[in-house]
Amino acid sequence: MSNLKIQAIEANNRTRIKDIAKKANVSIGTVDRVIHNRGEVSKATREKILKIIEELDYQPNILASALATKKTITFDIIFPASQSEEGYWNKPMTGVRKAFQEIRQYGISISTHQFQQSDPESFKQQTRVILQGNPDGVVLAPFFSRESKEFIQNLKDRNIPYVFIDSNIKECEKLSYIGQDSFQSGKLAAKLMNFSIPVDSTILVLHFARAMDNQNHLIQREKGFYEYFEQTDPEKHKKLITLEIENPSDLSFDRKMLLFFEANPNIRGIFVTNSQVYWIARFLEKYGLRDIRLIGHDLIAENLDFLKKEVVDFLLCQRPEEQGYNAVITLFEHVIMKKPVKTENYTSIDIVTKENVDYYKEFN
Repeated sequence: MSNLKIQAIEANNRTRIKDIAKKANVSIGTVDRVIHNRGEVSKATREKILKIIEELDYQPNILASALATKKTITFDIIFPASQSEEGYWNKPMTGVRKAFQEIRQYGISISTHQFQQSDPESFKQQTRVILQGNPDGVVLAPFFSRESKEFIQNLKDRNIPYVFIDSNIKECEKLSYIGQDSFQSGKLAAKLMNFSIPVDSTILVLHFARAMDNQNHLIQREKGFYEYFEQTDPEKHKKLITLEIENPSDLSFDRKMLLFFEANPNIRGIFVTNSQVYWIARFLEKYGLRDIRLIGHDLIAENLDFLKKEVVDFLLCQRPEEQGYNAVITLFEHVIMKKPVKTENYTSIDIVTKENVDYYKEFN
């Protein structure tokens, strides 16, 4: 790097608020209000100051400011408890920890809270704990739609910003959503299914969930799946059936599924709307049910073996570690850096098969 460039960088680093104020012919207080987006400043003055900030490449010393205030900023995280050591919800928590290591120097603390996926009341209990602490920001998976909306109203009343991951409630005034487009994920699953089974087939849409009407992301996946076939198969050559199983670990699961397959002998495809596709994979393998296309979600350890044995044909994956990381960084950029953030941040929808699974870092 030339000396000239080094000098230019050093000059930019020495830019101070009073330099911006002088050039804009305004007070230091006015510049401060624009930088931190508070107080009344006319539109013309604001635009003038922002233009000068850009010209001077002003970078506020956020770390020094945070240390000077000696205030701890608290972010609360509320996710479902993982159902196993290698379960899905351990992955976004890994991303949260990674983000925390990067921003902890700014006086930020993170509190984590977990609830049971089968128990909306456990979610409500954790939200009450969060509200008692009155945090500066919240990252949540709105797993239960009704309970989440109640919690969100409390956050709104307290002016606490919140970020959704994994599932989106579009009508809520969240700071940001980071995750998969569940509706499009459902449509993609339908397209994969449509290409790979006979024309006159029965397709089972399988939910492993309790109180389905309260689980927004699963409903959206199902809607996307059905819409694809409504558009591409208006004469309904393929028959779609939805089945809800509350507890696949129940001893009656095998018997129920055997009776269901006996009543519907033409099933050639199964779409599982969440990460628990391994339950039906075990069943198909145990009873030697072949030639059934099986599509589910998420690259977790329980699903990996069945993918490699091709009992599961496709897994639609959504980079959960990245979601956890980006959610915390989004709060940081809003609360600390005072930066504008995108309201919708859709992650990629990855199609993972036996042939490409080894190239995904989680299991390398």
